[in-house]
Amino acid sequence: MNIDIKLHKGDLPDDIKLGNVIAVDGEFMGLNVRRDPLCLIQISAGNGDAHIVQLDRSKYNAPNLVKTFSDQSITKIFHFGRADMAHIKYYLKADTNNVWDTKIASKLARSYSDSHSLKTLIKEFINIDISKNFQSSDFGGELTPAQLKYCANDVIYLHKIHDELMKILVREKREELYKDCLKFLKTRVKLDLALFKDDIWSH
Repeated sequence: MNIDIKLHKGDLPDDIKLGNVIAVDGEFMGLNVRRDPLCLIQISAGNGDAHIVQLDRSKYNAPNLVKTFSDQSITKIFHFGRADMAHIKYYLKADTNNVWDTKIASKLARSYSDSHSLKTLIKEFINIDISKNFQSSDFGGELTPAQLKYCANDVIYLHKIHDELMKILVREKREELYKDCLKFLKTRVKLDLALFKDDIWSH
């Protein structure tokens, strides 16, 4: 697949048209929301495109991104949206509405597997073995072409993967369970930000 990568500084352009179903991912300096800043947001409309926004971390002023995340009419596909949504809420002060999540869908649909990583899903459903060598790299400075490609890979396949997972969920009659899990996702993000990391349902 030819990937059309566009790097934007600070925010999405005012005139960009991404459609009503987009794939979204974020890159941070680590997984501790309060310590590790949100550096990048990647978005794909599902046409081999990747719009990578390098945020201005001095002020996090990105009204077009905030509007996109808040828009109920735009569906956002994440893979493990819990981490991305927490960083978006903490740094951009935005709630992310109307979310799908391929990791949650995979755990419900692919009960035949213990591996639910994005790399595994791309291999199974797209038949491409992507490199994750830059998963733990510095996204806080100037970005290399290899880092940009890594970021693009995290979003360009999510539309297709979600479609394939939904076929399994419907076939196995787990679609409603998936939708119910998604309803709890924003609450799980609030619990994370309130520092409740443990499973509150456990004994």
